Amino acid sequence: MSVFLFDELIFGPVRSRRLGMSLGINLLPTHRKLCTFNCIYCECGWTKNRSSLRTHLPTVAEFSEMLQSKLTLLRGTALQPDSLTFAGNGEPTMHPDFPEIVDLTIQLRDAILPNAKVSVLSNGSMIHQPNIAAALQKVDNNILKLDGGSEDIIREINMPLKAFKLDDYLQKLAGFNGNLILQTLFVRGVHNGKIIDNTTPEHIEAWIEKVRQVNPRYVMIYSIERDTAQEGLVKVPAHELEHIASRLRTHHIDAEVYS
Repeated sequence: MSVFLFDELIFGPVRSRRLGMSLGINLLPTHRKLCTFNCIYCECGWTKNRSSLRTHLPTVAEFSEMLQSKLTLLRGTALQPDSLTFAGNGEPTMHPDFPEIVDLTIQLRDAILPNAKVSVLSNGSMIHQPNIAAALQKVDNNILKLDGGSEDIIREINMPLKAFKLDDYLQKLAGFNGNLILQTLFVRGVHNGKIIDNTTPEHIEAWIEKVRQVNPRYVMIYSIERDTAQEGLVKVPAHELEHIASRLRTHHIDAEVYS
């Protein structure tokens, strides 16, 4: 397993298969992963330290200075970003000042690069907190995870590190009233001696029903791209992902495949 960690607060821009020219924002430690999930496919490796935020995280002032400088530097160049993307080494909404940082990012975007989108890639584990949900409502691309249609497959793939109830999560997702994008990663492999596969007909049927309950703006469908925490996982071929997307479209739900 090769671990992929971002070693800067602001990184890139990089060409993203989902968001175009993307300027990455990592509000988490640069030396380790910090997350509420322990996904078997995570490119950042396993979530080894399950304690919370007893580590240095960037302050609002540090972030503001660095983002303003970076946006000004990139404006009008070939690397001018299409998206300012919160991602990084784990779950970005864990930062205690996440709502304030989102507001600041929108202000700086409006002032310097008004055509850029503000995007958040999140596992959705913090949306039960009203201030986090309110912050996500403000961004252009509120991208939240749903990797299966049952608690069992989500526990097997995402391994949440705190209490997780799928019905509660779906209710919170539906509370965005369509102002969200769902992201689903399809994968096959073996973990702890058990076959993992969220592409079986049964799993797809259950997942489609849950997506319909949420009624997102659209669904991002993709598979693994880099090395993963669990070795030996198999990338799902593009033609299979396209078939899954076509199933969603029959229910009048937009879907895009990224392979």
